[in-house]
Amino acid sequence: MTPAELRDFCLGFNAAVEEFPFTPETSVFKVLGKMFALSALDAEPLKVNLKCDPERAVALRAEHEAIAPGWHMNKRHWNTVTAGGPGALSDALVRELVEDSYDLVVAGLPRAERLRLDRP
Repeated sequence: MTPAELRDFCLGFNAAVEEFPFTPETSVFKVLGKMFALSALDAEPLKVNLKCDPERAVALRAEHEAIAPGWHMNKRHWNTVTAGGPGALSDALVRELVEDSYDLVVAGLPRAERLRLDRP
């Protein structure tokens, strides 16, 4: 997956925005103010931090060398995924993990905010 593909995919979700609260090089993708992905898009290899169900996070780390505990994140709830370069996960699996992260964050939003996302 290329940095442009990762950015486009993250921004394709309903109400998703890209912000730079930490450094100009670190893209933070949020939905209604809550982070679901974080990446230095110009880094080699391309990596992205994604929220994950704690039990699935452990299983994914055991199954894939390209998935590690979240760098500078709560390691119970976040994974760092190698999305580009040698040893990267398949694009399909990266997209699945990004979508799961977005869905987990949305599920944690207050009901009124979730309902706002469902409106066209």
